[in-house]
Amino acid sequence: MKKECVAMLLAGGQGSRLYVLTGDMAKPAVPFGGKYRIIDFPLSNCTNSGIDTVGVLTQYRPLELNSYIGSGQPWDLDGSTGGVHILPPYQGSDGGTWYKGTANAIYQNKGFVDMYDPDYVIILSGDHIYKMDYAGMIARHKETEAACTISVMEVPWDEASRFGIMSVNEQDMITEFAEKPKEPKSNLASMGIYVFSWPVLRQYLVDDENNPNSENDFGKNVIPAMLNNQEKMAAYRFDGYWKDVGTLESLWDANMDMLSPESGLDLHDKSWPIYARSVNAAAAYLGPRSTVTHSAFNRGSDLEGVVENSVLSPNVDVAEGARVSYSVLLPGVKIAAGAVVEYAILGEDCRIGPGCHVGGKPEDYPDGWGLTVLGPQCELSEGMNVAPGKMLDSNGKEVSKK
Repeated sequence: MKKECVAMLLAGGQGSRLYVLTGDMAKPAVPFGGKYRIIDFPLSNCTNSGIDTVGVLTQYRPLELNSYIGSGQPWDLDGSTGGVHILPPYQGSDGGTWYKGTANAIYQNKGFVDMYDPDYVIILSGDHIYKMDYAGMIARHKETEAACTISVMEVPWDEASRFGIMSVNEQDMITEFAEKPKEPKSNLASMGIYVFSWPVLRQYLVDDENNPNSENDFGKNVIPAMLNNQEKMAAYRFDGYWKDVGTLESLWDANMDMLSPESGLDLHDKSWPIYARSVNAAAAYLGPRSTVTHSAFNRGSDLEGVVENSVLSPNVDVAEGARVSYSVLLPGVKIAAGAVVEYAILGEDCRIGPGCHVGGKPEDYPDGWGLTVLGPQCELSEGMNVAPGKMLDSNGKEVSKK
């Protein structure tokens, strides 16, 4: 069945900069904002934008991600004429390999795209937190008759060297692209969201695959090749909330942003809902002596202590006399009586014993503060302290963030 546009969602990344949090799962499967996972955002954007056919390209530890997506029903992506499809690397008659790069991942699945004979393909990343109407970007692509349209946003000049930077003319058509330039000519950063005319992209993917010197990457190879060939390339400006949550600090920041409507990340906006797989758990319980302020908590939680400025996933327990502040607790975390957790991310099913102290306030450590992170299933026995900036794996052993 022919589709005007098919979405291809790159979700195979290892997420190495999330360290212990992605030891057993792909980055897009990491819980976010209490009841969501990172991949809920691009999937929901597709549904809200009227795109009903999505290929999810998985690779690194895909089991939890595959299980979470399932049939696609939570995102209304379980239709018989499209829906969501998990696309792992596979062995073909001429052999098979892991995805070598972002462009190679799409190349390996060109048969899937061809099945729908689309006019356009939108390439998305599985590790961004944002709400975007892709229909506006596709409309821009059509209006300019571009071969490729790239979503961009203005970033502070002093941060521009961290991004792929686009230079544009007066019509916002792209004239130059530089990957992480030392001296940027522009502050328009690529968001890693692309709309391509499929027949054009298909040929570039074939040519890129046949180039033995290519790294098979959109930013490093395909986009520069298209510019060199003077293809029409349009910029699509985005001015909403967007964050790449590929680092521990950015993941924590985005969770804190969710608690502040002025950040622009409003997850209660009914006009653009973010869908997620529902949690099968009882309603949360707040004890008579509990204090919960400026925080998000979820089903299955038993809160008896103090919770402030924090994001709690489902099935989290905070015992009476315990305090949690400026922290992100993933599903199943248990905090025992008298324990203090501050400025930390605790992985799934962590157990914090009585009287433990995890993390600390930045103002108390002017010379050496950092976010404290515990891996899934990490257990701290009674009275243990974990200093700010430390990271422990699932066995409680310290891990370097370098």
